[in-house]
Amino acid sequence: MKVVIQRVKEASVTINNNVKSKIATGLLILVGIEATDTSEDIQWLSKKITGLRVFPDQEGVMNLSVKDVDGEIILVSQFTLHASTKKGNRPSYIKAAPPKIAIPLYEEMIQQLSLDLNKPIPSGEFGADMQVALVNDGPVTIIMDSKNKE
Repeated sequence: MKVVIQRVKEASVTINNNVKSKIATGLLILVGIEATDTSEDIQWLSKKITGLRVFPDQEGVMNLSVKDVDGEIILVSQFTLHASTKKGNRPSYIKAAPPKIAIPLYEEMIQQLSLDLNKPIPSGEFGADMQVALVNDGPVTIIMDSKNKE
């Protein structure tokens, strides 16, 4: 499971000209799910994300987590995070999980983040054509892969 985490001042997801979800200060997370992902990947990522110290303390040092600042998280599925560009100019998405595998894992990720953050997690809609808007704060953008726990 790959995630792109962006510290934001605000973020929203719009589908068919209707705002589905929005947050103020917090994290926008794009998540790509592959067929080999499991609940273990979700639990590891959720703990890392909710504990990630990327918000500034009183001295301006990134020392606080989204939990510490009472921030929010918005989760958006993005299968293109698993794009392979080794051959040609058209990306291959063969590593991305098919919907029958990815949808339950996406929903489990929403539930796990909600448990770990102790608040509801707004989200996108799996498979929808979404417009994602954000004001990246910093900018701070971090990429994590549960298969490469660095």
